[in-house]
Amino acid sequence: MNRKKRIEEILEKNLNDFDIFIKDNSHLHKGHNNFDGTNETHILIELKSKSKQKYKRLEIHRLINDSLKNEFLTGLHSLEIKIIS
Repeated sequence: MNRKKRIEEILEKNLNDFDIFIKDNSHLHKGHNNFDGTNETHILIELKSKSKQKYKRLEIHRLINDSLKNEFLTGLHSLEIKIIS
């Protein structure tokens, strides 16, 4: 299973109050520090709340980073997180 799919499954399990969109932006970093743009290292995550409950952005960022700790240990380099209210 590729990294994008693993991240999607992890976040759907841990953030069920959100619609989740995940995009691999690694190709945008091709050539940076000899990177070839193929290893799913730069991921964009967009979240949109399904509920009226208010969430603190910092809480969401912490939850995502904690949930993806193993992905960072195995090659994930960068997350861009966008939260749409």
